Amino acid sequence: MDELIARISANVGTDPDTARKAVGLILAFLQKEAPADKVEQLIAGVPGAEAAIAEANNSGGGLSGLMPGVMGLGSKLMGIGLGMGEITGISKETIAFAREKAGSGPVDEVVNSIPGLSQFV
Repeated sequence: MDELIARISANVGTDPDTARKAVGLILAFLQKEAPADKVEQLIAGVPGAEAAIAEANNSGGGLSGLMPGVMGLGSKLMGIGLGMGEITGISKETIAFAREKAGSGPVDEVVNSIPGLSQFV
């Protein structure tokens, strides 16, 4: 996870703490919204993914009670102080990193299984 956070900080300009929170929220969203059989491979392939998801859920960063889907995730990410450019950058870096670690097949299946997600990653 530290490798991904460093990439986000360098390429998007987001501070490491905010980047870590954002990645946790994105992964928690994927875990909640994507079919379990598809998202398991993605999460298993990304070092530190389970811990990031747990941290997002335990810190009140869970996605329950929000509007559903991609827009709900966007609202939560804006709530931690990110703008649309940062959200897009972090999302793209997270998915690119997941592809490197878990493979394109499982990651693309997850992205394609969530309506509207592909336009942001």
